[in-house]
Amino acid sequence: MKSVLVRLREYQKEMSVAETGVVRYLLDTPEQAVKLSVHALAEKGFSSSSTVIRLCHELGFSGYKEMKAALICELAIRQENTREKMEEITENDTLDQIINKITYKNIASLEDTRNLTDISALKNCIDLLCQCRTICLFGIGSSLLVARDAYLKFLRINKPCILNDDWHSQLLQARNMSRDDLGLMISYSGRTMEMIECARTMQQVGAKFILITRFAVSPLSEMADYNLYVAANESIFRSGAMGSRISQLNIIDILYTAYANHNSQYSLTQWRKTHISKKNPSYFEPFDEAYNEEEINHGRFKQDDNRKPQS
Repeated sequence: MKSVLVRLREYQKEMSVAETGVVRYLLDTPEQAVKLSVHALAEKGFSSSSTVIRLCHELGFSGYKEMKAALICELAIRQENTREKMEEITENDTLDQIINKITYKNIASLEDTRNLTDISALKNCIDLLCQCRTICLFGIGSSLLVARDAYLKFLRINKPCILNDDWHSQLLQARNMSRDDLGLMISYSGRTMEMIECARTMQQVGAKFILITRFAVSPLSEMADYNLYVAANESIFRSGAMGSRISQLNIIDILYTAYANHNSQYSLTQWRKTHISKKNPSYFEPFDEAYNEEEINHGRFKQDDNRKPQS
């Protein structure tokens, strides 16, 4: 289901002056908005019918009728599963309050991201992952951590992938790509200059790329072949990526699992092949041979010591 309210919240950062009144009316009084015709909604938002229709298209709906139906469905679901409004962290919060607020915020971010997911776009992304020769990963800062998680996952099932930790290497990586390669870029803002340069390079060499980003128009979202949107409920100027990182990792998990499921037999073989057993260190194995019980009990060998005892 396409979430109207989530998309509207994310779209607020990009809305035009003409759309402002309509967006605010929809967000503030959605229960009243669903009762209105397109002309009545335009009047309530001090705008025009054409602006409302254009807003519907910007949010990913075919028109006002589809958006209204989605909003009615969303309101019905929310009435059945009402959540307390999330408050911001304050300096007076107790540790218990911080735990509850951060946990709630992450859960809300995941749920909102689910409501932003375009199944059709996601299926096309899975197809590109299956068809490409190599996945080239892009991201800096906290997004680099998400890219590294993707790298380790695809490495496990032997899907060729490349990740470089610094921007210059990522730019060289983009220049070395071909039409057979696929870029997977992570950028919450969609405005990171280093990533824009890499994206331009991928376009020049004819390589397609998928962007994991917030639901908003940005230089990168307009350049990407497919956008997979995440919700984070945090501003662009934030103290640290929290909700956005959780949402991005969730998208990576979905891409990886869907890709592996598409190639299930091969993936199962690779999982078995690449499984690293979590056995005890080798010097724990010959206990009964190298040490007797009396020596162990008297502390000549301690399991929390990383060295063998001296003879």
